[in-house]
Amino acid sequence: MTIFSKIIAGEIPSFKIAEDEKFFAFLDIAPLVKGHVLVVPKIGIDQLFDLPNDYLAEMLVFAKPIAHAIEKAFDCKRCGISVIGLEVPHAHMHLVPINSSNDLNFARAKLAVSKEELKEVQERILAEIKNVE
Repeated sequence: MTIFSKIIAGEIPSFKIAEDEKFFAFLDIAPLVKGHVLVVPKIGIDQLFDLPNDYLAEMLVFAKPIAHAIEKAFDCKRCGISVIGLEVPHAHMHLVPINSSNDLNFARAKLAVSKEELKEVQERILAEIKNVE
């Protein structure tokens, strides 16, 4: 069981952005920038491209309103997407508000954000999701 499986199961608290029967999206607690969201399938498969085809296709559709909400909630040129998957052996993608390609540089230092800041980021994204659905 991975940390993501525990978050999905509610064993570890998270700042949930969206959920359906197949996927769960929540804030990264050590984000590259404010608004950094993780999207994970509820099935525990390590690598993204090992997901069943329906999951792989539906994951992007699930992420679409979240990405649009991120773009509306934060001053950014677009919502970038990255798949790295080295730190947690559970397929996932990162949705990150970006203004340059360096905003997706995972070698840079992550932000240290408080629970209060994460709650505010969550509320900003959730307010915009209501406007894009």
